[in-house]
Amino acid sequence: MSENCNHDCSSCGEACASRDPKSFLEKPHAESSIRKVIGVVSGKGGVGKSMVSSLLAANFQKKGYHTAVMDADITGPSIPKAYGINEKATGDEHAIYPVISKSGIQVMSVNLLLEDATDPVIWRGPVIAGTVKQFWQDVVWKDVDYMFVDMPPGTGDVPLTVFQTIPVDGIVIVTSPQELVSMIVGKAVKMAQMMNIPIIGIIENMSYVECPDCGKAIEIFGKSHVDEVATQYHLPVLGRIPMTPSIAAASDAGAVEDLEGNWLDVAISAIEAIPENPDKVE
Repeated sequence: MSENCNHDCSSCGEACASRDPKSFLEKPHAESSIRKVIGVVSGKGGVGKSMVSSLLAANFQKKGYHTAVMDADITGPSIPKAYGINEKATGDEHAIYPVISKSGIQVMSVNLLLEDATDPVIWRGPVIAGTVKQFWQDVVWKDVDYMFVDMPPGTGDVPLTVFQTIPVDGIVIVTSPQELVSMIVGKAVKMAQMMNIPIIGIIENMSYVECPDCGKAIEIFGKSHVDEVATQYHLPVLGRIPMTPSIAAASDAGAVEDLEGNWLDVAISAIEAIPENPDKVE
């Protein structure tokens, strides 16, 4: 605690031991209404986290909920591509406004602000983290039942910013079948535990290929270790997403909203069962 402390954490930037963790939470835009915030995380890149984020939002939208996706992967944004969004976000002196997908999903991504989607984002960590905070504070998210935050891989600035400043109701950890996954999932689990963020469970992506002739599941990456990892960390397995031509084609065509499948039914039920957060900042 600073010797000049006036016990008003809202006006202080120090991360002292006396600070209540809830005091780090930032309020969303005054015109925003967001009921639940779900983080989608992974300990490493290349496991299909953005695909899971976009699929979850699309499935909740089909169930009649109002959903949104905040693309917090600032240097590797891919959510607009998944939904086939090519238009740019707009704004005025009061706020920034998300782009609406064809099924009604509200989307904000740095790619919606760049002149060209292929322009690289060459920013340092604090600037990237500040951009994510702006997506929460300056964007008007209207009547959102479930917001999915697509996070960059790892445990760096952006996950830290999201966990500290946004009232996250829970996270889903996305992984793949390889044995290396135990260590990677462990990092994500331990960070969430250190930040007091509830972990909903694990989703395994690229879990298997289904034989077109006999329907047998073929584990092309070898035997899955997701059940062992889930048991190790006392977490449920929320779904296994196969590698199929339809998923790949939908992703390439920006048609993720058109995909049909029951791969995430358990995850959807688990997310729906999350109780209201009494610490939610409105």
